[in-house]
Amino acid sequence: MKIAVIGGSGLVGTKLVHKLRQRGHHVVAASPSNGVNAFTGEGLADALTGAMVLVDVANPPSIDDTALMDFFETSTRNVVAAGQAAGVRHHVALSVVGAERLPANGYFRAKTAQEKRIKAALVAYTIVRTTQFFEFAESIARAGTEDGAIRLSPALVQPIAADDVAEALADIATQTAVNRIIEVAGPASMRLDKFVGQFLRATRDARKVIVDPDASYFGAALDDQSLTPGKNPRLGKTTYADWLGRANEKR
Repeated sequence: MKIAVIGGSGLVGTKLVHKLRQRGHHVVAASPSNGVNAFTGEGLADALTGAMVLVDVANPPSIDDTALMDFFETSTRNVVAAGQAAGVRHHVALSVVGAERLPANGYFRAKTAQEKRIKAALVAYTIVRTTQFFEFAESIARAGTEDGAIRLSPALVQPIAADDVAEALADIATQTAVNRIIEVAGPASMRLDKFVGQFLRATRDARKVIVDPDASYFGAALDDQSLTPGKNPRLGKTTYADWLGRANEKR
């Protein structure tokens, strides 16, 4: 089966392309580096010709709020139109758990807009919302740094390995569309400050985490429900301890 992966050269996209090819599928890794630009529409028609499934895991180069919304609105409109024209039967999109609960966060707002466009289109879909990746611990620490200290909320999170996200996407992409949201999360919940603190200790980073209930998460206030999944999410198999151990071996 031909499957087009929009954003196929990114963190999750690269892993997903590999997993799908291992399963014997014909996979197009569609990204600007391969001549396919979802934002401008360049190369989309060719990439989707003959594809039964498209999986959109693309992310914009900028985290500016306006640029985020413009990217997801424009690229999704282009991908949806190209998918319909090509006769794609299943549109899979990667989103984020809690997208509608944190409107103060520009990325979450843009993802909510993307989801609405996909739901309103004619192509059958599955939206896969995932929790924070283990791989994002460093960027969360950086975003929480203020006057040399890392201030983080103690709100609950349930982070997951990017490899487990790719595995879930590979399974879902090769199944029938469900026309609803599926949540994917890590095997265990933990406090956000503990999540980042463990990463710092494992990487021998001397920076300290200060627990601050009022600390924002990329501009948004958090509680224990903000970033955690609902009932019965699909759970990844990789524990945070195992991931930290493997990450250290690569350093």
